[in-house]
Amino acid sequence: MGIRSLAAELLPSALQGLQRAVSAPTPKSPQVASFAALTEKLGYLSKAEQKKVLEAFRFADEAHLGQFRASGEPYITHPIAVAGLCADWKLDAQAIMAALMHDTIEDQGVTKVALIERFGAPTAELVDGLTKLDKLQFNTREEGQAESFRKMLLAMARDVRIILIKLADRLHNMRTMHAMAPEKRQRIARETLEIYAPIAHRLGLNQIYRELQELSFEYLHPWRHAALAKAVQRARGHRRDIVERVRRDVEKAFAAAKIKVQVSGREKTVYSIYRKMREKHAGFAQVSDVFGFRLVVPTQAECYLSLGVLHQLYKPVPGRFKDFIAIPKANGYQSLHTTLVSPLGTAVEFQMRTEAMHAVAETGVAAHWLYKVNDKGKNITGDPQRLGAMWLQSLIDIQDETRDSAEFLEHVKIDLFPDAVYVFTPKSKILALPRGATPVDFAYAIHSDVGDHTVAAKVNGEAVALRTELRSGDVVEIVTAPGARPNPAWLNMVRTGRARSKIRHYLKTMEQDESRAMGEKMLAQAMRAEGLVLPSSDPSDAPAAALWQQLTRWSGNRSRADLMADIALGRKIASIVAKRMAQLMIDHGARPDAVTLTLGRYATDDNGGAQGVVFIDGSEGATVQLATCCRPIPGDGVVGYLGRGEGLLVHTSDCHVGKRLFERDSERWMQVEWAEELTRPFETAIMVLVRNGKGVLAQVAAAISNAEADITHLDMGEERASESAELKLLISVRDRLHLADVLRTLRRSPAVLRVWRVKP
Repeated sequence: MGIRSLAAELLPSALQGLQRAVSAPTPKSPQVASFAALTEKLGYLSKAEQKKVLEAFRFADEAHLGQFRASGEPYITHPIAVAGLCADWKLDAQAIMAALMHDTIEDQGVTKVALIERFGAPTAELVDGLTKLDKLQFNTREEGQAESFRKMLLAMARDVRIILIKLADRLHNMRTMHAMAPEKRQRIARETLEIYAPIAHRLGLNQIYRELQELSFEYLHPWRHAALAKAVQRARGHRRDIVERVRRDVEKAFAAAKIKVQVSGREKTVYSIYRKMREKHAGFAQVSDVFGFRLVVPTQAECYLSLGVLHQLYKPVPGRFKDFIAIPKANGYQSLHTTLVSPLGTAVEFQMRTEAMHAVAETGVAAHWLYKVNDKGKNITGDPQRLGAMWLQSLIDIQDETRDSAEFLEHVKIDLFPDAVYVFTPKSKILALPRGATPVDFAYAIHSDVGDHTVAAKVNGEAVALRTELRSGDVVEIVTAPGARPNPAWLNMVRTGRARSKIRHYLKTMEQDESRAMGEKMLAQAMRAEGLVLPSSDPSDAPAAALWQQLTRWSGNRSRADLMADIALGRKIASIVAKRMAQLMIDHGARPDAVTLTLGRYATDDNGGAQGVVFIDGSEGATVQLATCCRPIPGDGVVGYLGRGEGLLVHTSDCHVGKRLFERDSERWMQVEWAEELTRPFETAIMVLVRNGKGVLAQVAAAISNAEADITHLDMGEERASESAELKLLISVRDRLHLADVLRTLRRSPAVLRVWRVKP
């Protein structure tokens, strides 16, 4: 007998709802038995909603008919189990239906349109948000996985029910992974530990967070898990008496204080003990707070009264008190934590919270549905929902600046931090940042414009470096300037995904803008060599727009701007693109102009190229770079090499590295000259041979300073100094004349034996 017919026999009348399944005899079929267990959890739904859930079950049952899990069970048992976990959170009927059908699009080829027609758009959107992208072709497994995560996380940002269903799906898969191959178990467990468990923690789903961590640890390190689990079991037996004694003492003290309390024991998970042992390089015996107690009291005020009762009962451990009620964690968690010394001298942690706080602590954003259904006058703070929404919104912000899936996933991983510091703005607003965050992270957390224009920071009223790590309680003030812009070095010190994505986006945009301007200039000069002027870039000029469309189609670029960037970065040769554009213009009736042709020839370089001259004044960005092998400075003869994807690399004309590149790829060379007005000094390398003695470095530094130059880097090598030593210095000079002045000044120093400029 098929699964669908068994369900129909179990539930003969859809009009009577799902409740008849509760009183029916337990069927032998495991899938129907599990669906009967699911119906027992759906009493909070209306009769009409229960009828829709039954229809979704029948649809999923039919779609998965004949499909089995690795354990040999019918596949439909998995969606039923996922729906059961969602029902525990009291999610609405649409979410329960989506949980039952979450694999129908991915595994069974059911279309989204079919789901919309039968169950409505909201349910279909949930199912689609849960569907991976396995049907698309990706270069690597990692790329496909990253794109699947991006789709799921962005869908989650639009509707948090998607991640709740996904976490329930992952939890049931982790519970039933024993039948899978060891390699697959390890891969899924690692993925769970790195992505899904942190997401559960970030959204306050601590119950799921702990279980996902525990199961992942068990699959990744089975021997370690087994050994620690035995140690915990032994410790539990040894400490049973003390735990019962503490419980009795606490209940007696609270009864005397006339405070109603629910006392429950709390035991650290095996994984959290393992992590603590690794962090502290300690053995199991040194991890003191394996056991603790949770106290649930009626009101917030009684949480603080409870603290007084406990501190009168046992002595507190100094420095181990935390108030997460006044300052909630980033995921909305609220409790008072204190560690006390028990009668046997062991440390015992206590957590005090209200029932509403306990619901949030265990189920995070899912507490919204629990309390919407079972509202008994209790008041839940908006913090878990608000903080969860803030993090979900940050996913959208990161997506706006990040088009690469792997990069997006990297930013999200950075944001899934397990610990936080809480800092204040000058107006006393609290911000939660990951541990190790810097003032730059703080600036971007306030607003991207503040981050982009940051120049300095003050912490607690004192100026600090931008790479300073912030601590809880710091008051941070950011100093901005209109002309400031992000520094690429910031990427090495920021800790939040938002800051990292904003900085990368700004730098990429800046590089693209510079590249497009450079490419435009190079193509215009190359067109003059053909005797023609580059067509207008105005979209309203239809003939010109048609020419640009033909050219970009020929080049394989998506747009004119992309083509210009490719020319500047050396991916396309300006002279070849110009010849193609000239041919297109001639085909449309244009004729080369003698004056323009003369200008183009005048601008050609000595090697016969038609690229024109590029002037360097020091204001160039990533598109034009000075080669580090020869470090050219104004006054040197220079040439430019258009590397593939690297932009224009400027070498001195006598650089051996440059000459080898020219012999290999002469068509990529361009004429480069120094501009008359320079905007900054330039770095060059010098070697100084000095007598070894007291104060030698000071004498060299003083001589360079007297010549009005700056030392930007000093390298003394790894050899032990003898009578003499070689110093390699990077110094910042205006031009060759200034460099000659620096070398003369150094030669006059008594400590200097010889000095010369470094050439490759």
